[in-house]
Amino acid sequence: MQIIENFRSLKHAPRTLAPYIGMKTRFFRLRTVTAPAFRLAFLLACLTALTACAERFPSGYLLELPSLPESWASLLGEPCWRLEWLDPDGSRKMTHIMINDESAQNIRINIPITWVNAVTAWPYWPEHNIIPGLFKPAGAIFPLDVNGNRLHLTWEAGVDTVFFWELAVANEDNFSRLPVNFDWLRFRELFQQEILTEAVCEDPWVVDWRSAAEKTTAGNFDRRRLVPEKTGTMAIPVPESVWHGTSPFAKPLSFAEEEPSIFPVRQNVNAWVSEAGILRASAEAWIFIEWQ
Repeated sequence: MQIIENFRSLKHAPRTLAPYIGMKTRFFRLRTVTAPAFRLAFLLACLTALTACAERFPSGYLLELPSLPESWASLLGEPCWRLEWLDPDGSRKMTHIMINDESAQNIRINIPITWVNAVTAWPYWPEHNIIPGLFKPAGAIFPLDVNGNRLHLTWEAGVDTVFFWELAVANEDNFSRLPVNFDWLRFRELFQQEILTEAVCEDPWVVDWRSAAEKTTAGNFDRRRLVPEKTGTMAIPVPESVWHGTSPFAKPLSFAEEEPSIFPVRQNVNAWVSEAGILRASAEAWIFIEWQ
């Protein structure tokens, strides 16, 4: 199947609950029917439901991008966006929305109406040498975030979509465990009902979502694995300022006068922006670049 092959191809792409169970929404609920007469009735009902579904869900959706966090907007200005989704053929699609693009208000994408899909929007600022992937994305899960012919993207759902792609890569050889079969409603309830730790509810990006996907593949989804990734600290001499992270949920960092500037450092690249410039750091090194 085309969709399986395209999920397998994600292995080389940037990667950015109770048991693992199928999607359970009013649009995608299946029930077991045993008697032949009921099977026939069930098939007829499915055909009717699919027809109604096609009328309810158009194939093309206008995207509603979220408002930028105030700190990002004031420091960096309006971003470009890189959009990623799966088209009706199961192929991974990508497009860019550039700054001051008049068509940006009417971006429409075609997605299938018969299975769950993720749409991810990565903000980036080429004029500041900030590439897609450094700042955390917004996103939407179809059909949960549909409103008429519009797909509403939020910063909260950006977490869902990254986990979606990570599950796709981790489960590339197991069709039954692809993210289209994951229970996204129950996944969201973990955050809405504050079932997880306070730190994760405040900022879900403290979780290592790649590791969570790999562990889910190795067994079943377990919410107890959704804990903050281990972090180190690094003292970095930077100008006195308020520093904002790349997560829209992260609390800003500020340091008192003559207090050492201690930054939390996770694996890979960490970044913060302020009125002074942009700071990038890893466990081994850091670089600070002043705004020009």
